[in-house]
Amino acid sequence: MTLQHKNQRAFRLKVISILSLFAFFLIWYLATDVFHLAPATLLPSPVKAFQTLIVKWTSKKPDGSTLPTHIFSSLRVSVMGFCFGACIGVPLGVVMAWWEPMDIMLKPVFDFFRNIPPIAWIPIMIILLGIGVVAKAAIVFLSAFIPCVVNSYTGIKSVKQVHIWVGQTFGASKLRILFKVAIPSALPYIFTGLKVSLNSSWGCLVAAEMLGSDSGLGYMIQIGRLLCRADIIIVGMIVIGVCGTILSALLDLLEKALVKGDR
Repeated sequence: MTLQHKNQRAFRLKVISILSLFAFFLIWYLATDVFHLAPATLLPSPVKAFQTLIVKWTSKKPDGSTLPTHIFSSLRVSVMGFCFGACIGVPLGVVMAWWEPMDIMLKPVFDFFRNIPPIAWIPIMIILLGIGVVAKAAIVFLSAFIPCVVNSYTGIKSVKQVHIWVGQTFGASKLRILFKVAIPSALPYIFTGLKVSLNSSWGCLVAAEMLGSDSGLGYMIQIGRLLCRADIIIVGMIVIGVCGTILSALLDLLEKALVKGDR
């Protein structure tokens, strides 16, 4: 496939993506404002949701904070917990996969904790750390940590043995083979783990904010539910989707910059 054909195909895919998004909002508009298939109190129209978004951008009603404040609160905790989870989880997965004694010692403990859903940690974290930033960051850390370890471990274990043999043949040390052969080969797996971790941490943060918090998008949605404000809930959901998409796109750009030569 030539470069021109690849560009044309990429352009067509982008057009299809935009049209599908437009079709979604059109169907939503027809179902609410035209055919009135559901009461406005249960399913507000996209026009109403957009109006609420504009108003909420500067208004603190009904939850005590503006929309940018909620977004910043959620993003701050999510990025903080995700970065800590990735910075600890990725090296740990690499170490466990590369050195057998560490694998034997740590893998049973990790296999036990990996079966506990991150959301299950929310009540105990609230009891131990309250409803502040630290508790939410700890929950995000746990949700990001496990996928990073799993995928980094899998990536190192998937390195072809022949590549390791070549390094050994040229007299490279085990540590040099790790950094020059194993880790570059495992980067696609590592970034897959980072993407899963990002989605998991974002979702767990919103859940934590809904159960116990005084700010954030999850808290805003919870207040909307208590006040039967479906428009507030939908605005929160849309903003969560947009923020998650932007974070995933930034991670994709980083992956393309680092993994380009390995594909």
